[in-house]
Amino acid sequence: MIFEQLNPNACRTYLIGDEKSREAVLVDPILEHVEDYLKTLDQRKLTLTHVIDTHTHADHISGGAALKDQIGCQYVMHQKAPARCVTFHLTDGFECHLGNIPVKVMTTPGHTKDSLALVFEDRILTGDVLFLDDAGAGRTDLPGGDPGEHWDSMQRVLGLPDHLIVYPAHEYRGRQPSSLRDQKLHNPNLKPRTKQEYIDYLEGLTLGPADWMKEVLKANYACARDPKAAWIPVDVPACEVKGTLEIGANDQLVVGIPVEDVSRKLAVGASLFLLDVRDRHELSEELGHIKGVTNIPVAKLSHRLSELETYRDREIIAICKAGGRAHTAAQILMQAGFQNVQVMMGGMQGWKQAGFPTEK
Repeated sequence: MIFEQLNPNACRTYLIGDEKSREAVLVDPILEHVEDYLKTLDQRKLTLTHVIDTHTHADHISGGAALKDQIGCQYVMHQKAPARCVTFHLTDGFECHLGNIPVKVMTTPGHTKDSLALVFEDRILTGDVLFLDDAGAGRTDLPGGDPGEHWDSMQRVLGLPDHLIVYPAHEYRGRQPSSLRDQKLHNPNLKPRTKQEYIDYLEGLTLGPADWMKEVLKANYACARDPKAAWIPVDVPACEVKGTLEIGANDQLVVGIPVEDVSRKLAVGASLFLLDVRDRHELSEELGHIKGVTNIPVAKLSHRLSELETYRDREIIAICKAGGRAHTAAQILMQAGFQNVQVMMGGMQGWKQAGFPTEK
């Protein structure tokens, strides 16, 4: 088997070929590198028969449609892929051969509805369902993402043979492919959890999708052939959880404050600024919100910091459902120079469990 990763950056494109038949496929090609791919295929005397996207991408424009147009290969995606230019749709368990190389399709929704993995005898191309080591996995807060479905997919991954080498669709920090056994030991998304625990874990970590990513999705839905069809920032680990958080923010040390202390300070009239960073609709749902909060969703916080300038000297308490998004918000504020920022430990779940009053 010919197997090579072709891209110089974080988005991975895999060339897979059969030495004897000289047939080849490209997995997750990027539009701006199409001419480079064609040169490589010509130099190696390989015939490109199929292009496969493991899912609809939100951080780059796929080269699948352009390659199909230029050389007449099949463009292959999951059966739920919305792009109309796809010529062949894959279903769960589909088995085929690339020359003499067997490959099996495993559907893996969660990051998107149309996510899939390609399982070979000795390796697995996981797309964004699973990254390497502490990178965890693709975020589940983009359109079509679902933490519960992602847990289901993780259970399927956990059931695969330990010897498989994991090759994800992204690698932002130079981590090297390793066995699924190693990932089961070190990857936080494969840590044993109940489904609800996993959902709470992901919802706590999630940083809302950047607007530019939604525009990239639209470009891929439309089978864009223009690399400039959507603006894409350079070197952003966008598909990781918290990937659109500014560089360096993860290095900030965040202090937590118990819900009891928040309640006590409010009772004595302390000058707290309560910043609820959940999505607006959550404030009127079951958990409600604390009276007097200011609501700025964490996904929009970086762009709305100017609204908080008058509160720079106040004690700021960041609040969300369970604490994860508030932690991210605190990091953003601290990086912007806000000195007195704390996270309400346990979030609104902890506040309600303690019996403190809420509004809707």
